[in-house]
Amino acid sequence: MKKGILLSLLSVFFVQCISVKQKVKKAPQNTNVSNTTSNTTTKPKLVVGIVVDQMRYDYLTRFESKYSEGGFKRMLNDGYNCKNNHYNYIPTYTGPGHASIYTGTTPENHGIIANDWYDKYIKKSVYCASDERQSSVGVEGKWAGKMSPHRMQTTTVTDQLRLDSQQRGKVIGVAIKDRGAILPAGHAANGAYWFYGKDKGNWITSTYYRNDLPTWVKEFNAADEAEKYMKTWNTLYDINTYTESDKDVSKYEGTFKGKVNAVFPYDLPSLKDKNGGFDILKSTAFGNSLTTDFAIAAIKGEQLGYDNETDFLALSYSSTDYVGHKFGVNSKEIQDTYLRLDKDLERLFATLDQEVGKGNYTIFLTADHAAVHVPSYLQDLKIPAGYFDNRALKTHLTDFLNTTYGSQDLIENISSGQIFLNHTEVKRLKLSATDIENALQRELLAYDQIAKVYTRTTLTSSEFTHGIASALQKGFNQKRSGDVCFVLDIATISYSRTGSTHGSGFNYDTHVPLLFYGNGIQQGETLQRTEITDIAPTISALLQISLPNAATGNPIEAALKN
Repeated sequence: MKKGILLSLLSVFFVQCISVKQKVKKAPQNTNVSNTTSNTTTKPKLVVGIVVDQMRYDYLTRFESKYSEGGFKRMLNDGYNCKNNHYNYIPTYTGPGHASIYTGTTPENHGIIANDWYDKYIKKSVYCASDERQSSVGVEGKWAGKMSPHRMQTTTVTDQLRLDSQQRGKVIGVAIKDRGAILPAGHAANGAYWFYGKDKGNWITSTYYRNDLPTWVKEFNAADEAEKYMKTWNTLYDINTYTESDKDVSKYEGTFKGKVNAVFPYDLPSLKDKNGGFDILKSTAFGNSLTTDFAIAAIKGEQLGYDNETDFLALSYSSTDYVGHKFGVNSKEIQDTYLRLDKDLERLFATLDQEVGKGNYTIFLTADHAAVHVPSYLQDLKIPAGYFDNRALKTHLTDFLNTTYGSQDLIENISSGQIFLNHTEVKRLKLSATDIENALQRELLAYDQIAKVYTRTTLTSSEFTHGIASALQKGFNQKRSGDVCFVLDIATISYSRTGSTHGSGFNYDTHVPLLFYGNGIQQGETLQRTEITDIAPTISALLQISLPNAATGNPIEAALKN
């Protein structure tokens, strides 16, 4: 009797347990993504990679007191700050920078050795993202859309996400510059979009990705969003409070055509016709605001982070580079650009909170290179700096080789600090290429403003572990690079006497921010050296996916939880 009662009770208990288990399994999920971290996912629903073009690390510290709590400071206070983050190769340009961030390796392997480089096989210069096989989508018959990532020879972290998710994870690239959208998005991206200014002011893509713009892009273009920024550019705050930058009227700044001095305010409607129409927006803080608008439209239009399959938004802010080149790194214009970018980031982060959910996304923020102070400004402060004439160098070397070997045709090209020999001429004269390399090395080292010289023979037969030689070697691609590489003196550039540029392996070009924030990220900071090639392995480790296939960097373990 008791045994029967006991069995009955156990049966009832067992049925109730099954019922509870089934109820728990079938319970509807909370779809309100705006909730706080209590509803976070194990892996991020969305990764947002932010590259701020030409951002020096000291822009974080110089302007910090004027940043809002919701932009850069949100990442600084609640994320992980790698304070001693550097590029580990030469040259520090936009194309190689974006490729290196996302591939986790250097030009030695991924092949993007510059923005443009001399192709010694077809005997002409090529652009890092150009692809004659493609057509423009969003603007008819223009070269602007003949683009793809086909010159990049390795996979990116975004490619690995696509591979490891069986293409369920979505990848979108966004930037004003085509290369800033295309290279980070990788080979297998769902889409990459960039800005075509001139008379259109529209966002476009290429047939590499699709044959027609998606509806959300068409709607964005139809709304004339770029036109809304064709207005007066004045400082966000009282210009007298911009004490972290030089005076507004400065001989070290360039300016727009049609404006005598580089001084606020800038009446963009009156200047646009002489400055490429809507292209003028690229060189103002408004270019970043327009990019943010488009990125937010992409999040909503592509529903990035709306499900539990990790998506990736590769976002690059290009206008910071255009402003830096035109006005210089110490200008009122660059300060205003960063204060306005801070507000744009605050707006972007608020959108991610609402659309994806706090704690459900991960962000990293870095730069594709930094920039040097205007050398003429440094010279006036009695700091060693200078300007270099590439044309004079080519004339000198041509004469030297003609005197030494009896030919004016032994140099085919000089670009990006590399000399390409004419090997057909070398062979015709029955000369030794190694002998010519060595002769050029000796002559270059005797030339004013050239600090270091390395030959192809040296770079391919030796292994350097530190310093400029190591950086050159990591940027040297055996198939694509030249025969002799030279390095200019510190703070010496081949550029105009106004505005800033970049490209060297010195700290002013290599030291860039690296901030991680969000899902899976520890709060903290480090002064230990990290390198740009560590970013892709870190995100790969966070997502538990394969590393890009040629990655040479290491995960920054201290930045990751668990």
